Amino acid sequence: MNKLQDKIAVITGATSGMALATAKLFVQEGAYVFVTGRRQEQLDSAVQQIGQNVKGVRADSANLDDLDRLFETVRKERGHIDVLYASAGVGELDKPLGTVTEKGFDDTFGVNVRGTLFTVQKALPLLAEGASIILTTSIANESGMPGASVYGASKAAVRSFARTWTAELKDRKIRVNAISPGPIGDTGTFDRIPAEMAGYLASQIPVGRLGLSKEIASAALFLASDDSSFISGTELVVDGGMSQV
Repeated sequence: MNKLQDKIAVITGATSGMALATAKLFVQEGAYVFVTGRRQEQLDSAVQQIGQNVKGVRADSANLDDLDRLFETVRKERGHIDVLYASAGVGELDKPLGTVTEKGFDDTFGVNVRGTLFTVQKALPLLAEGASIILTTSIANESGMPGASVYGASKAAVRSFARTWTAELKDRKIRVNAISPGPIGDTGTFDRIPAEMAGYLASQIPVGRLGLSKEIASAALFLASDDSSFISGTELVVDGGMSQV
C-alpha cells in the first residue's frame, strides 16, 4: 500500500474500464488523481466511484483547447504532475482495408496519436523531475490483426513515442513506458461482441481466459511507482501470453 503516497496523477479517458480501474488503484495507493472524459455524465459517475482524492475535468484528448483547460486546472490546484497516464484511446477492430473510411481514420489517429502527443506535450511544464509517463498501446501494433490496420498503426505510433520521448526527456529523469493490453473482458468492447467471439479469443490466450481491467491497473501502478525505477522506453505486454506464442 501507499506506493504513490502524496503523488499527483493525471489519467485521461478514465470514465470506464482499464483507466477507471487504474484511477481507483492509484487513489488506494495514496495518490491524488485528475481524471478526464468526454461526457460529463460518465465523468461524474467515475468520480463518484473513485470516491475521494479525485477531480474530474471534462476533456477530449483530441481537442487542444480541452487539454489546455485540463492542465491549467492541474496547475492551479496542485502545481505539478508526478504521474501522467495518457490512456484515452479509440479504434475499430472490424475494418478491413477496403472498408476504412476517412472519418474512421481521422477519429482514430486524432485521439490515439494526436491526442497522446499533445497530452504529453502540454503536460511537460508541470511534470516533476523523475516523473513517470505511461502510454497505452495494444498487441494490435505488432500482431497484424485483420481488420485492425488503422488501429494497429495508431498504436505502433504510440509505441514509437515511448522510445523517442525516453531519449528526449532523460535529462529530467522522466521515464516513459507503454502498456500493451490484450483482450480485456470487462471493458465496453466486449459488451458489443458475440459471446462465441469472446470465447474464441479466450481460447487463443495461453493462460486460458480474458484479462481484467484490474490487471492492467496493476501494471500501470508498477510503471508509475518506484518499483520500476530502472525501466524506461519499454512496452509492458499484459495479454496472458497471446502475442508471445
